[in-house]
Amino acid sequence: MMLACQLFVSVVRNSRTLSRLVTTWSPVGAAFNAQQRKVDLFQKNVGLFGVPGLSTPAGFEVAQQRALRETEQLVETACNNPPGALTVETFDQLSDSLCKVADLADFVKVGHPDPAFRDAAEKACINIGTVVERLNTNVELCRSLKNLLDNKEVLDSLDPDTRRVAELFMFDFEISGIHLDESKRGKAVSLNVNLLDLNNEFLNGTHLPNRIEKTALPEHIRHCFSIDGNSIQIGGLHADSPDELVREAAYKIFLYPNSSLLLCLDDLLTCRNELAKLVGYESFAHRALNGTMAKTPETVMKFLELLTDKLSDRTAKDFNLMRDMKMKMNSRSTELMPWDHSYFSSAVRAERYKIDPSLYSPYFSLGACMEGLNMLFSQLLGVSFQNEQPMAGEVWSEEVRKLAVVHETEGLLGYIYCDFFRRPDKPHQDCHFTIQGGRLKEDGKYQHPVVVLMLSLPPPTRSTPTLLNPGMMENLFHEMGHAMHSMLGRTRYQHVTGTRCSTDFAEVPSILMEFFATDYRVVNQFARHYQTGQPLPKSMVSRLCESKRICGAADTQLQVFYAALDQVYHGKPQNRSTTDILKKMQEKFYGLPYVPNTAWQLRFSHLIGYGAKYYSYLMSRAIASMVWRQCFQKDPFNRDMGERYRREMLAHGGSKEPMLMVQGMLQSSPTIEELVDALVADLDTDSVTCRDDSS
Repeated sequence: MMLACQLFVSVVRNSRTLSRLVTTWSPVGAAFNAQQRKVDLFQKNVGLFGVPGLSTPAGFEVAQQRALRETEQLVETACNNPPGALTVETFDQLSDSLCKVADLADFVKVGHPDPAFRDAAEKACINIGTVVERLNTNVELCRSLKNLLDNKEVLDSLDPDTRRVAELFMFDFEISGIHLDESKRGKAVSLNVNLLDLNNEFLNGTHLPNRIEKTALPEHIRHCFSIDGNSIQIGGLHADSPDELVREAAYKIFLYPNSSLLLCLDDLLTCRNELAKLVGYESFAHRALNGTMAKTPETVMKFLELLTDKLSDRTAKDFNLMRDMKMKMNSRSTELMPWDHSYFSSAVRAERYKIDPSLYSPYFSLGACMEGLNMLFSQLLGVSFQNEQPMAGEVWSEEVRKLAVVHETEGLLGYIYCDFFRRPDKPHQDCHFTIQGGRLKEDGKYQHPVVVLMLSLPPPTRSTPTLLNPGMMENLFHEMGHAMHSMLGRTRYQHVTGTRCSTDFAEVPSILMEFFATDYRVVNQFARHYQTGQPLPKSMVSRLCESKRICGAADTQLQVFYAALDQVYHGKPQNRSTTDILKKMQEKFYGLPYVPNTAWQLRFSHLIGYGAKYYSYLMSRAIASMVWRQCFQKDPFNRDMGERYRREMLAHGGSKEPMLMVQGMLQSSPTIEELVDALVADLDTDSVTCRDDSS
């Protein structure tokens, strides 16, 4: 049994009483509800993530050079050895050597507070990316793999995982144009390298604020924005502002078209399409969806259109509810506009169910939520967290916590670095980053996976722990779903470890965790008032769950619009501007009017990491819903079902066809119609997540 440690001793004084409020937490809960112990400055700097060379930004150059030397040796080994399992193992070592630098740099370039580290990491990403593109068009290297795949006797001797990984490596060659003549292969490399630059340019541009002369805005709303001399800087939509004029101004200014970024997006989409056509695909979407659950853009559009049809009446009803609320609140205009959606959907929920996030937050201290996750994983999967003190130089901020993930019989599974708290220059987004993939090493030992979870939570103070609102709590559970996928996807090969799988499958474990996060039986295990220790009342959980269905159809339809826009942008060229395409898609798939002189697509950062795959969130949610209802709704702590979930869905990473993993869990392969029905059912029916049916 874990030793409980005292965390807070709060002294509450008033004119008559002096009371002492004591709350106890497990070591994991205490680690997140207390301020982090300072690192010993006299310790030797071990480098970021314990990588010795990364104690300074210059270490990235050293790491790149080491990876390049290893790459040369491994390419030579792969090309000179006879075809067999060793060929695949060598390819995986090659992948691992490059990914150890690229993945780590991919996080550091956005997460490190030191600009010098960020710049060095960004250069490393581009340099390693260029090397990868050249390797993907290396004819001799490809021939060594083709010799294996063409040799039936050798191929039949391989185990299924090794054969699958060999096929995936060959797929990477094929989509890079290995079958082309030398000049066209060179063109493919050039396009890929150009895309690296365009991706960075567009992604950076999506986050840049827009400026406007201070005098252009009414004086009474200027204080709502960042004032810089004679100009006002607007870096977001302010969608939750109660002032309609603030929302409207933020929407029109933040989304005002940037001509250079519009050109960048045009070049990006043109370059992607040119590359896809060059290597033999109808469009970039066809290339991107090869190997996914959906498989083709036609299937994705069928899914989105069928979902739109099923939601149409519900979406219209939701928008009417928002319009009625807007009229009731005496707004300047009764027409519902895009800047109204988030605010009035929240207002409708709050009015119907009296949802005030601040009433929930005292029950969701970060420590309590981490305890809840620890207890859930322990019961469901036999996995627990152990807090570890980082060494000097191991983390990039003293607020980062390090967790060892330990299985009750298998021992250490890997490490999660928890970068949860806000700080200047840190992106306001919730992300999971793979730093090191798991794999079986040549000496027979397992290379433990290492990941970072990045959130944007308020830091604790001396007297108050970090308190999460319900949305923050769900996001924590969501990202931890990704982390556990990384920890438990213990594949033989790094190339397919953990979340290195089809994008429309990778979101299933994370979204499934959201169902656990809103089940009273789960919440009741950990939601305690951080001062009194009182449990969160069941009625508050029920109201929260029920409120999520209000305006849920309109919220889902907005995601459908984003997914459809993404598909059209990456389909066959339209010979129209991206803004004209946006207007048409908004009219067909959303329902609220396009606002002239705006370009929302320039803030659509998912076009980079999720190009042609934004639909994945919806399809994964449908799968997760079906898994929840069939496997966990009756008993969210069922260990047998937890082991089946690990065995069928988590353990394989990307080493198994995604739909085969779904089929193993659900005992059938869902149709598009069944996926749509699962999403609609979540909006329509009472759910066990809102009540305790354990009796």
